[in-house]
Amino acid sequence: MDIQAWVGKPAGCIAILLLASCASTLTVPVAVVTKASPSGIMRGSNTITGLDASFEVSDGKLSCAGTYSIGNPSTTITIPVLCNDGRKGLVTATREYGGMSGGGRFTLNDGSTGDFVFGAAASRL
Repeated sequence: MDIQAWVGKPAGCIAILLLASCASTLTVPVAVVTKASPSGIMRGSNTITGLDASFEVSDGKLSCAGTYSIGNPSTTITIPVLCNDGRKGLVTATREYGGMSGGGRFTLNDGSTGDFVFGAAASRL
């Protein structure tokens, strides 16, 4: 059976989610490139435990985090964000093949925006 053919199909997504729920913890790098940060970039990680996932990024002063469920089979997800300075916002990200990398937009309630990247590309920033 070709596992590659399953990914992207409902049955394949369900099988992958069930396997992920059995795993302990998976962590991938995250980066947000934004003018909201004095350094221009916040780095951190995305951690998946079972069907629960969370990310946290920081530049040493500003920290922002969000939680979501990987049970959502959509390739595009929206994650509520809360920062340590009280700002709130959303990340809208598109997961690439396999779900462990992708990118999107980071938007805070004061109008600050940035690029949200996770997976291999985030480790290169």
